[in-house]
This record gives sequence, structure tokens and C-alpha cells, in this order.
Amino acid sequence: MTDEATEPPDGGADATGGGADAADDGDVDVTGTPADGDDDATAGETVVAIDDLELDGFYDAVEAEGRPVVTASEVARRLGTAQASAAAALDDLVDEGTVDRVNVEPDPVVYFPAEWRELAARERIVLFPDRREIVVDQPRQYTRAQLSQFAHLVDSTGDRERSVTDGAAPTRGYKYEIRPEDVWQAPFDDVGELLSLLRSVLPRRSADLEEWVRSQWQRANRFRLFTHDDGYVVLEAGSESLMGNVARQKLDDEQLVAPISETESWVREGSAAAVKRTLYEAGYPVVDDRELDTGDPVEVDLTTDLREYQRDWVERFREQRSGVLVGPSGSGKTVTAIGILAAIGGETLILVPSRELAGQWRAELLAHTSLDESQIGEYHGGQKEIRPITIATYRTAGMDRHRSLFDSRGWGLVVYDEVHHIPAEIYRRSATLQTKHRLGLSATPVREDDREAEIFTLIGPPIGTDWSRLFEAGYVQEPEVRIRYLPWGDDLARNEWASAEGRDRHRAAAENPAKVAETRRLLDVHPDASALVFVDWLDQGEAIAEALDAPFVSGEMPHHRRDRVFESFREGDLRTVVVSRVGDEGIDLPNAELAIVASGLGGSRRQGAQRAGRTMRPAGGSRVYVLATRGTSEEEFAQRQMRHLAEKGIRVIESNVDDDAAVAASGGPDE
Repeated sequence: MTDEATEPPDGGADATGGGADAADDGDVDVTGTPADGDDDATAGETVVAIDDLELDGFYDAVEAEGRPVVTASEVARRLGTAQASAAAALDDLVDEGTVDRVNVEPDPVVYFPAEWRELAARERIVLFPDRREIVVDQPRQYTRAQLSQFAHLVDSTGDRERSVTDGAAPTRGYKYEIRPEDVWQAPFDDVGELLSLLRSVLPRRSADLEEWVRSQWQRANRFRLFTHDDGYVVLEAGSESLMGNVARQKLDDEQLVAPISETESWVREGSAAAVKRTLYEAGYPVVDDRELDTGDPVEVDLTTDLREYQRDWVERFREQRSGVLVGPSGSGKTVTAIGILAAIGGETLILVPSRELAGQWRAELLAHTSLDESQIGEYHGGQKEIRPITIATYRTAGMDRHRSLFDSRGWGLVVYDEVHHIPAEIYRRSATLQTKHRLGLSATPVREDDREAEIFTLIGPPIGTDWSRLFEAGYVQEPEVRIRYLPWGDDLARNEWASAEGRDRHRAAAENPAKVAETRRLLDVHPDASALVFVDWLDQGEAIAEALDAPFVSGEMPHHRRDRVFESFREGDLRTVVVSRVGDEGIDLPNAELAIVASGLGGSRRQGAQRAGRTMRPAGGSRVYVLATRGTSEEEFAQRQMRHLAEKGIRVIESNVDDDAAVAASGGPDE
């Protein structure tokens, strides 16, 4: 095999090329001497040398052969020249870049138009309108980003580097599905904008699909909650049939007190969230127009200039009064939330998962607003203060002995940080707090228990922007994501895995000792990068930390020591930190440039995106390596973990560590 060993293109390509017109008999002698019309040169025919073979002449020879690849002898026969002369002329075209060749030993070298390699690698989009499915082969980042606005990524094998050992193609396919909730949550003001985007991406129009999109868009506005003049909540339907056949069939006496008219029903106090959730599950998202308490006014001036898309988020939220900011890590969701707080100007409750995040919110409020220390309170296990701006943990706010205090306040705004937790019971209790405005924040509003819908029914619809625009503008670093499949480090580890079952089997694969050496090698490849190494198992974390001579931060480390380690990392005194799940969220490490995921939580998309997000900041690099033991469940876990990033148009490349070694041995680049 030659150094350029590749697979020849498929046989179905059209190779007429364009340029010179073929003679009527299909044969052209590029030297100007007509061929006699026979396929084979006859005895006595003059054989001429070719000093300069034109591309059109090559196309004519290919066309005459009737297949996409030709040998030098076939070209020689068609052009009436010697094989050696034809081969030399063809090699000149190869040097020019207009023709490619491949050695298909034991057969001869074959030649084909170089543009066909590009044709074989082009993006292909196939629409299955009846199933509302889209299959994309070789997708461009632009296409993936656009599809993410109205479709759900069902399956993706990602991008795979050409394998030295198995010859696999460089890329594989992506499968998308357009679900009702994708239409309901699409970031557009009207259905016309959504249909315009749909038409710009898909290969052909489908009247049936577009009609279905229109019908789903209409369903999202058929029910409305509003406050009656007498103070109670009313459910309003767009028609009598909707109220009778949908609402009153799905809702019982615990949600509806009594009918008011053929299209209106009295909602039982405290049941609005249940009504919204039930109708959402029935396929009818509810518009919430209730008049709720704004709380006491709070004068807040924003001292930071917002980016254009952040200002758009603020305006969209003010119009909707509820919603979830969805953007990549580093896009400034916290600052945008503070801008919303300042725009509303009412008493605000900020709910966070941890005390560390409470402290970070306090610092951000002081840095970006005119608020002073006396106006900001924290309410958690460490201290309990109610102020115009109160930051509390979900756990504390949900406890019975504190609940009445939060229920009695007239909040103008409740902010739910890391809102993807809200379907969990202890977090869910806070969703019923009375407030005029509800704002959720999350880079990853996805859940493996398929309860994402509850996030948007309890809090509000998503508010976001195309991630690719943020990457292109330089606001956020697009991560370079690579999944690396490792062989077993030793036979003992492999045997332990083979004899294990269930969770122990997953753990054995996660703790493959080969990951220690691979982690060290990747750090050597990027010696100047500030790196976070993520693990899910304490023993593995300790082993990697010892090998790297780096600190290991886990839940067992006291808070004060944890803070010192992270501060040293921020200051640049530490280049590498090994961290457990405590680093998945709630830490601010803007200088992180490299993330190595040595083990993950069973393919959690949220965890994968959160860990990658630690490196997605405006400045510096952003590289993510996900290590998986080849031939185990970790392969699937790694692919699933990165799926949320793939949905957002981020390229995910897969490779075998053994292949990298083979490439390096042949003189090619390793990274």
C-alpha cells in the first residue's frame, strides 16, 4: 500500500467532468489523431507519447471506460499511447491535485478525479417526513447548530478519525427527530420563522411535515392561566371541545374547583403547577398569564455592559415573565440573570444547590451591581439572613421548619440556578413559591430520567441562542472534544472486569489502569495547559493524583481546604487538579483549558457537558478528552455523555489509542 492508501470512491459517481465535448463515437485522441473506433489498439496503429495530458482528456477516458476509476493501461489504450507514457502523464495530474490515485494491490494503481473524494465526503441530509426524522451524514457544524434549534439528536456516532488498524471511514452519521416539545420550545417569535429555518436546512420541502409543525405550534397556545378580578386563578381553553375533551378529562377535583363557562374553569389554589404539568404531558403547553405579587421594590443598578445576546435574553424574559436561560458555560448566564434582577427591581430569592454557589452569587452581585453587603443575605446551614436579595440553598428552603418563611414573602423574582435539578423532590418543592417571575439557569437542561419537560412546565420555556454564533463571535471557546478508546492496562484488570457483574463491572472498566498512563501522556502533550482531571471513583482519583503528584478534591475534603486548592488553581500556582463529582457544578475556574474525563457517571449527558463546560471560557484553549475502555460499556457511556454537545453543533471525534501509536510510528502526528 502507498502512503496515500484510501478507499476508492463509490462507483455511482458521475464523471463526465465538463469541458471538452466528446466526439460522436465516444473516443477522443487528445493528440489530435482520431482513434479508429475500436476499443483496443489494433496492430499497426501508431502509438504516440503524451507530453502533457489535459484533465478533460482524462475525463474522456474515464467516461469511455464507463466506471469511476481507471488504470494507466486503460488510459493508454483509449489515448493510443504507451502505458509508461500514460502513467507519467497521470502522475503529473496527481501532482497538480486534479487527479487522485490509490494502490489496490495486488491489482494495479487506479486513478480517479480528485473532486470525487470531496463528493464522497460531502454533507448528505435525508428527510423522512412521515417519521419526522432527519439523517445527516458528514454534517457541517452549521447544519448541526441549526438542527439543534428545532430537532432532538436521537443517535450519533460522532466523528471518527480514519483508523490505521480497521480502515474505518473518517465520519459517521447523525439521526435527529422533531418532537412536539422541540416545536413548542423553538426560539422563535412566530411559526413562520421556524418554517423558514426548517426549509433552509432540509433538502426538500414537505407539506405534511410543515402542516404538522404548524399544528404543534398552535397547540402551544391553546390553554391559558390568568388571574380573575376576584383573585382566583382561571384556566381558559381556546375552544369548548378543548376544555371538555382535554382539560376536564385530564384534570380532576384536586386541580379544578368548578366550571365557570364552556371555555373556563376555576383552578384550585396551589394547583397551577399541576395543571401546567398535566396539560403539557397531554400535548398542550399552557401560557401562564397570572398576576402574581412583585414583592417590595428594590433599587438595583447594573454596573456591567451586557452583550447583545444577553440584552435579548433580558427582553425576552421580561415579555414572558418566566423562562430558562440555556447557554454554554462561559456565556454569562449569571450576569444576564443579574441584569434581569435589575430590570425587574423587586425582592429576589436566588436558589442554589450548594453553599459554595451561594458565596459565588454574592460576589457576582457585588461585582456587577450597585448593591452593598447589607442588601444581600444568605440562608443556609451556615447563616440565615433574609434581605431584599436572598440567596438560599434548595435543601434549606425546602425544609418544613423554614418553608413558611419563604412562602410568606412576596417575591418579585425567584432564580433557580442549576435548574435541571428541579424535578427532584427536594428541589421541586421550591417551584410552588409564589412569585411574579421565575427564572431558571442551566447549560444542560437534560435528564437521563426523561423528565426534562418538568423543567419547562414548572419554571418556563427555554430562552437561548445558537451556540455556534457565540463560538464564532469569540464569546465562548468551542471545545475540541475527543473520545479516546483505550486497551486494558494489564491482564489482571481485564480479568477482574470479565468476572464482575453489574455496577462492579462498570467500575472495573472505569478504573482501567491504562487511564493513568494516558492521562499523564495527555498532560505531557499539553504541558502549559491548566488541567482538570475528572473521576467518579475515589480509588481511581487517589491513584491518578498520586501518579501526577496533584491534589485530589472530593467530597471528603473539608470545604476550607477545597477552597484553598481551587484558589491556587485560579492563581496559576497549581497546573493540574484531580476532582470528583464535586467539580461537576458549582465551581468557578475560568482559567481551566484542558479537561480529561477519566470516568463518568454512566453516560450522563449533563455531567459530560458540565465537565466540558469547565473549559468553555472566552480566553485560552478548550480541549476535552474522554477516556473509555475499549470493548466495554464505557464506549457507549462516552458517546452518550458527549451527545448534548453534539446536539449543539460541537464536533466530537473518536479514536483508538492503539491507532495513534501506529500513526506516530509511521511518522505521522500524534495530536
